[in-house]
Amino acid sequence: MALPLASCDSKLDIEPVTNVSPEKALKTSADVEALLNGGYEQLGGQYLYGGGLQYYADLLGDAGEVQFGGTYLQPKELIAKSVLTNNSFVANTWTSAYATINTVNTVLANLDKVSEVQKERVEGGAKFIRGALYFELVRYYGKAWNDGNPSANLGVPIVLTPTDVNKSPGEEAKVKRNTVAEGYEQAIKDLTEAETLLPATNGFFATKYAASAMLARLYLQQQEYAKAAVQADKVISSDNYALVYPYAAEFAALGNTSEDIFAIQLTPQAGINDLNTFYSINSRGEIYLTETFVNQFEPDDDRLNSIDYDYGLSTKFDNIHGNIHLIRLAEMYLIRAEGNLRAGTEVGASPVDDVNMVRERAQLQPYSSVTIDEILLERRLELAFEGFLLHDLKRTEMQVDNLPWNSPKLVLPIPQRETDVNSNLVQNEGY
Repeated sequence: MALPLASCDSKLDIEPVTNVSPEKALKTSADVEALLNGGYEQLGGQYLYGGGLQYYADLLGDAGEVQFGGTYLQPKELIAKSVLTNNSFVANTWTSAYATINTVNTVLANLDKVSEVQKERVEGGAKFIRGALYFELVRYYGKAWNDGNPSANLGVPIVLTPTDVNKSPGEEAKVKRNTVAEGYEQAIKDLTEAETLLPATNGFFATKYAASAMLARLYLQQQEYAKAAVQADKVISSDNYALVYPYAAEFAALGNTSEDIFAIQLTPQAGINDLNTFYSINSRGEIYLTETFVNQFEPDDDRLNSIDYDYGLSTKFDNIHGNIHLIRLAEMYLIRAEGNLRAGTEVGASPVDDVNMVRERAQLQPYSSVTIDEILLERRLELAFEGFLLHDLKRTEMQVDNLPWNSPKLVLPIPQRETDVNSNLVQNEGY
């Protein structure tokens, strides 16, 4: 993620850094703030929210709705549900996530140097980043929350203290995997604290509502539906956000929009939009849509205008330097609708009213009532290619192509280069 270095907001004038050497120790508040900016930049890397964490879910979760026509072997393994332990994309996601976690761990270890006026914002931002990444790591590299016992199933190592990247790691670096339950617990703790610490507005950095929205995603994944509805309602009822009309305009925008709760910042000078690389005709995209996907839409659905029929590609990510709209208000309406319907509650609004907010923007007739299957289809169409498919299929226990939802082939392997150097890292089943 590229963070502009010139702004009327002084906190954005600090050059981001992504590691700290003994020669350039953190001495001032500005130093620590710059390191946090570096953490945000790493969060938007191509193997994290710059693309990988989104398209992995759509390729692994695909059942004939897309075809991969590129030459990269790594995505081919994902769509074939036959990922090898030496898959470099999967390995780079692991190392990028832990490098980013190390950056924000260093920030948190140096909060005593941060000015009082900035301390809560800095701490909250660091915990938002760490909480989001532990959530992503545990649901990709560990079994689904609803697959067996999360307190016994292995998740990912939880590391909460910084490591000096300039020193050779010793035995203390050979961490073990924590459980799935512990991974979720840490993510919830970080995101809950971030929600309390972060301000309601924070430029293009994470806000308290970004933390609430990420918690809503997490609770939905855990099937904690009432909690998911409450968190989504916090975002919606803030009135800080509004749907963008028409649907395609949300993605055509280069910068943030009124719908964006949190977006990955990109500029022509820096940042990589790997969603553009794989989906857009402008980059000779390689993930092609099939009739199976297109036929799920109603004929008058305005979201069909986000498809390039000549090339069979999505146009959502055509702006190579456009921000990646990571968390959108439409998602919160659909989370609140599903959470309320499953929990038998009406926090903020009725489920049908929330779904109709999304349908109205898509220029579709409103429902008079709504079912879970209709909400799930609305999620599939509204949030297509934004990183939800695999995770939705797992939590709803739906078959993925010819595989059961809890197949070991739908869990990413611990990278071979990690298990080679750390004998404490137990490999996932089936690898």
